[in-house]
Amino acid sequence: MSERTIRMLFICTGNSARSQMAEGLARAMGKGRIESYSAGTDPKPVHPLAAKVMADIGIDISRQTSKGMDQFLHQEFDYVISVCERATQTCPVWPKSKEQIRWSFDDPSQAEGSEEERLRVFRRVRNEIQQRINLALLAAKVHVEPAATRIAR
Repeated sequence: MSERTIRMLFICTGNSARSQMAEGLARAMGKGRIESYSAGTDPKPVHPLAAKVMADIGIDISRQTSKGMDQFLHQEFDYVISVCERATQTCPVWPKSKEQIRWSFDDPSQAEGSEEERLRVFRRVRNEIQQRINLALLAAKVHVEPAATRIAR
């Protein structure tokens, strides 16, 4: 397994939920071997339900902030990962990445219903992102901590 530091950038439209959760998950799962960042094509404040479902699994993203992609354009990344279709269309090529990956997850900030119903959507999307990051890190031969790979309900 690789011990080198991997730089990952997760991008989506608002940088308020999916990419924020991905940033926190990758950082926690990598245990110091991942430099994880997130950005948006049209940044909005971090969604409070994203912070809540991450806190449910012991990951604090409450201090993360939404950022525009411009501040990262001249930085090199091993992986630039789009987590929504709109970001993929807006940003088809990232200038300084070794590999660009396109994932598509439902936007939990668009969920409707009671708070509990919306939390279920946020948890489902968080779990899907966690599974995909786990597979990506395994493919990159980056050791992840077993406790961090479990899916919380």
